[in-house]
Amino acid sequence: MSTLPPNDKNQPPAAHAGVARDSTARVISAINTADFFPAILDYMRSAVPFSGAFITHLHPNRPPDHIYDNVRAERHRDVVDQYLDSAYLLDPVYDVFLSGRTLGAMRLRDVAPDQFMRSTYYQRYYRNIALRDEMAILVPQGEGAVFFSLGRLGDEPRFSIRSVQAFEARIDVIAALTGKHFERGHTTPVHAGEAPADRTLTAALDAFGEGTLTAREREVATLILKGHSSASISTVAGIAVGTVKIHRKNIYRKLEISSQSELLSNFLRSVLS
Repeated sequence: MSTLPPNDKNQPPAAHAGVARDSTARVISAINTADFFPAILDYMRSAVPFSGAFITHLHPNRPPDHIYDNVRAERHRDVVDQYLDSAYLLDPVYDVFLSGRTLGAMRLRDVAPDQFMRSTYYQRYYRNIALRDEMAILVPQGEGAVFFSLGRLGDEPRFSIRSVQAFEARIDVIAALTGKHFERGHTTPVHAGEAPADRTLTAALDAFGEGTLTAREREVATLILKGHSSASISTVAGIAVGTVKIHRKNIYRKLEISSQSELLSNFLRSVLS
């Protein structure tokens, strides 16, 4: 079976190896320069083709730092700004990061909840960013992780298991190059004072439902917002499906809402305020 990337199956192995060597040399030369992230993305493309890229520095207790993106200027507000403001809190990849995983490659569909495509978060944010598929690369950096969000657009094929394996084969090199770039003095901007010190989903939900929702109801609300079905919430929270439905009704009644869309809208307003 060929080990070449899907779009390079007709390329001779020697030529493919030459592309990889050239891209490796370029990214090493670009360490601690403004060209580093474009160069490391080219290195990744030599393994698996992709179009879109959005790179952030994730932190456990505050919003991500923006590092790099190739998003069109007219799409920046919907894709980049909205993610950095609040949408990251419900990103399945961010959830993986908070669980303690800071190194690895994964497709969005491998880590998303069972009803992610039907969640209001997906409908209100993810669908609007017009991705065909997303690959996430996490590499550790300090107390956080650098998150490479790699996208395929339009009619491009979805990422395969072989794509994950190709990135995993290079993950240690990607981590080493990125670490060396930061080690030599590159830092991402930290805008002190723009956000609370503790900007986690738990903290946001505590403030959102403070004095209104019980701890269990806030837990269920969190899972609803992330796109879990009642059956999935039952498994994750260790409660009966019938109990989940009761909690859902109580959440809607206490917050005086009637839909998941209103739940998300209220939550996002709470986060932004």
